Amino acid sequence: MMKMQTCVLALLVALSVVEFGLASPNTVPSFLWSPHLQASNLQLDEAVNYQVMSAKDLVDSVFTHGRWSNFLCSEKKVEQPVDVALVFIGRELQSSDVSSKRSSGPSLVNTLNGLFTSSNFSLAFPYIAAPEEERMENLLLSGLKEACPHNVGVSNIVFSDSCLVEDGTIQKLSDLQSFKDHLLARRETRKEGETDLVVLCSEGSESHSERETISELVSSVEQSGSKYTALYVSDPYWYTSYKTLQRFLAESAPGNSSSVGVSTTCDELCKFKSSLLEGILVGIVFLLILISGLCCMAGIDTPTRFETPQDS
Repeated sequence: MMKMQTCVLALLVALSVVEFGLASPNTVPSFLWSPHLQASNLQLDEAVNYQVMSAKDLVDSVFTHGRWSNFLCSEKKVEQPVDVALVFIGRELQSSDVSSKRSSGPSLVNTLNGLFTSSNFSLAFPYIAAPEEERMENLLLSGLKEACPHNVGVSNIVFSDSCLVEDGTIQKLSDLQSFKDHLLARRETRKEGETDLVVLCSEGSESHSERETISELVSSVEQSGSKYTALYVSDPYWYTSYKTLQRFLAESAPGNSSSVGVSTTCDELCKFKSSLLEGILVGIVFLLILISGLCCMAGIDTPTRFETPQDS
């Protein structure tokens, strides 16, 4: 019985190590900023949250720590209302892209960094577990209904056509120019104290990159004189899997000359991941050897006492 317990305990330890090393989920970054909201002293100390959060926890933090419930819920109107709450749901960034210093020219990370650091109020969430079962736009709508159970104080909600929302009553716009026209029209018809929710989901289009879309839309809001707060979050799960498969099939197609120039170099992040994987595999091998040794030692049957020889 003691031998069986020892082997089972050693097997559980091995499985826990394998799960810890191989079940680490992909994470994505999120940024929240506003040049028109004033941050309190308590929130300045928590400008960056380094905890790994779920997408649902991110939405809850936006409505609580980001104070979106104060101007999106009619019963919680405050003295610092904003006219527009912008939401950008991208497909490009992962957490490793934010810490990487490979891109020195204009990029999405540099654009977000400039908007984030130049704002009076900003929060960063570098490690958000990428949602796999539910889309980010649906989580945002669910969080809005939970934060405002009595009455949602949003006067106008607009989504882009690329957003897959379950609510069929929400107004949708087709392209970036239609968003600009909508914001300009709402500036003339919006009543004082009202807040519009504008959600734009990236299509992965080559005509407009995410950096250009965010820059143009933010510039359009600033030029109209509207007060705004903005949230960027990456939701690359469904898009990157399809895009990676499509690129792989295109590069591996016979007769494709572009596959000759594909780069096969390994950068610093690639080397770190390969070293980490090698260490995990070597550790698993040594752990299995240790478990085998313990099981063999537990199987040795020796007498508990030895009788002294009798004199003849």
